[in-house]
Amino acid sequence: MSDGRRLNDFIYASKKASDKILEEVNKGKRVFIISHMDADGISAAGIMGKALLRANANFCIRIERWMDERVLSDVRQLSGEDTLIIFTDMGSGYLDILCANIGDRQVVILDHHQPIGKDRENFLHVNPHLFGIDGSREISSSGIAYLVSKFLDKRNIDLAHLAVIGALGDLQDKYEGRRLGGLNDLIVKDAIESKLLEVETDLLFFGRETRPIHKALAYTTNPYIPEISGEEDKSLAFLRGLDIDLKRNDRWRALRDLSHDEKRRLFSALHDYLVSKGFRSEYITSSLIGAVYILVNEEPWTPLRDAREYALLLNATGRMNASGLGVAICMGDRSRAYEEALRILEEYRQMITKYLTWLNNNPDRIEEWENIYVLHGEKDIDERTISAVSTIISTSLPKPNKPLIAYSYIPKERVIKVSARAADSIARAGLNLGEIIRIAAEKCSGVGGGHDVAAGAQIPYDYKMQFLKIIDSLVKESISRLRGDESRG
Repeated sequence: MSDGRRLNDFIYASKKASDKILEEVNKGKRVFIISHMDADGISAAGIMGKALLRANANFCIRIERWMDERVLSDVRQLSGEDTLIIFTDMGSGYLDILCANIGDRQVVILDHHQPIGKDRENFLHVNPHLFGIDGSREISSSGIAYLVSKFLDKRNIDLAHLAVIGALGDLQDKYEGRRLGGLNDLIVKDAIESKLLEVETDLLFFGRETRPIHKALAYTTNPYIPEISGEEDKSLAFLRGLDIDLKRNDRWRALRDLSHDEKRRLFSALHDYLVSKGFRSEYITSSLIGAVYILVNEEPWTPLRDAREYALLLNATGRMNASGLGVAICMGDRSRAYEEALRILEEYRQMITKYLTWLNNNPDRIEEWENIYVLHGEKDIDERTISAVSTIISTSLPKPNKPLIAYSYIPKERVIKVSARAADSIARAGLNLGEIIRIAAEKCSGVGGGHDVAAGAQIPYDYKMQFLKIIDSLVKESISRLRGDESRG
């Protein structure tokens, strides 16, 4: 974790944001929350919404897929001098745009992306990067929102589990054993203390709590298991070959029902199978076994019981243009919103599996360039799923030290939606993918940025090849510089 002084400064900044929010609420001001559409952004919005509800504040929440002139124009129209604007999980990467559009209005930014541009005096900006804390691994935006909400009211410790969900949704489980670490570890401890979370080590299957074993195996896409992921009948045949009882007393068994020996046999068989398909052993182990975050107050046999599944459900609502359902679920709705979200989750999962199968059958869509891989999604991969697909594909590339640049084409807007991923090892060595994407985007009349390991952009379609070539060149320059530093060291 970062040193104590920086940590204390960051915590103090969170308290200042809380004090400002409370001051404005007590004046009777309305609060306008704008957040990102992924699981972390929805979790952050849900945390702030629940905290403001308890503070008897007048507030509204809006979820957006990215920041642009249209969003800020709407913000100006929908808010006045009597409104406090809070950005969660967005804002840091668009400081210059905010400066040009927000004017002198008071703005609170709770974000963990790498800052781009300069702050203004009317911006109360809480971002771990400003304090030398790694925002891609140590804390996410929902974690920042949680710290602020905890200062608003100590009762809000019962929102810590939502920050855990957001961090897992942002793939911050990069510590040994697929655990959360850094500041997230403190938030996990709060969630355990509030008796809403338990952590154990187990196989990491989608649906470990909710689905029959063969369905859980078929729904597993990280790693993507060739000829098994998305294929229930083949998954069933694979399991029957392991002499594992799939039913007990006429009821399908879930992963949570298997004995330790059955889990060991299952892991060993999957490991050998994936090695035979060209997967690296260490990747298989880290993908299949790790920390499981169990939300003990949620009903067993539901997707909300496992924090990673909860995050996927939130991500699905955001990507499928139903983010309001995700916010409502974070704030406690377990009736109509939850039922609709389950339907959307199933549709989203099917879409991802369809595109992974399509890529498996069309391997030429993933090109290896000199320094990067390029996934040409074009119109064939829906832009709503390109982020999830790029995350899954990036973990099984033949040369893991080459970043993956994936894109989908949005014909209506004539832009490409870009999702870029880099291995944690090369990011820790010094490659900053977010900075590379930002520079390339700016040179191509687009916008982009993010983290060292994960970034995104929106680029006019006509600049597509120029954008990709610039990234390839910038990655080459960065790697050459890092190798030079190593040799001098």
